[in-house]
Amino acid sequence: MHIPMKTVPIKLAATTRQRVNVDGSEVVYFDIGKGELLLLLHGYPANALCWRDQILALAKDYRVIAPDWFGFGDSERRFDTQPDYDFEVSRIGRLLDALSIEKTSLIGHDYGGYLSLGFAAHNPQRVARLGILNCRAHRTFPQPTYAQFQTLCLLARTRVVRKLLGFVPFYSLNRLLLKPYTRDGGPMADGMLDHYLAWMKTPHGRRWVVHFFRHYAMPENARLKSELGKIACPTRIIWGDEDPFCPQSIAEDLAERVPSSKLVFLRGANHFIPEEKPAEVLHEIQELMKEISTI
Repeated sequence: MHIPMKTVPIKLAATTRQRVNVDGSEVVYFDIGKGELLLLLHGYPANALCWRDQILALAKDYRVIAPDWFGFGDSERRFDTQPDYDFEVSRIGRLLDALSIEKTSLIGHDYGGYLSLGFAAHNPQRVARLGILNCRAHRTFPQPTYAQFQTLCLLARTRVVRKLLGFVPFYSLNRLLLKPYTRDGGPMADGMLDHYLAWMKTPHGRRWVVHFFRHYAMPENARLKSELGKIACPTRIIWGDEDPFCPQSIAEDLAERVPSSKLVFLRGANHFIPEEKPAEVLHEIQELMKEISTI
């Protein structure tokens, strides 16, 4: 596993990662610390190292599990499943089952936040606390992000075009999209972005990108929207206020719909807040973990 790099804490880079089989797929994950469970889910196109500035500090008080989500990072990429939203949400439960975990606090960013909301709504008895960081939530992305990804989704569902998409340079396209985050010591500088995207260079990786977007739905999630009121655990919505992909209005709407939620804006932060505002994100997670779960 290609973990060591300048931007990763030495102790974390030297940590032996674990492997577990879920749905016939090998999931690679960090499992550090002891005590109450805390599951961290990353977003697209990152992996568990997006939490590199929080894991060790949180592990002083909790058992922290941070997986590379199915198909991302060093976890296995398979094509015999259909990763639509409901299936992906249910995978959180099967991951917990495979790790013999009944209940956990759950923190998710971006795609991980989107899935976490669905899991907390469907399985309230298994989520002690919930943290949601910049994600599409029950809404969707603004233009032009919506148009870009919706086009990819539609093309991936077209049989004639699907194989041709396997030749698209997804690594280069994603690198171009995220290049601003590599400048001037940005959160993905010093090789971190390449670490996130390297698997997209291979034919197998490009094929999996197509497979992922073939099953991804871009419109607003009406069912999730109707179920947000079922989330009863202490919830903290942590949001960068200058996010071009997931604007403040999503966070504000989410906070109105989720009972017992607290909305915190991180001023001057963009989308990738675990890396852009590491100390602030750590603080908010720690404050959330102090709240007493009634579930």
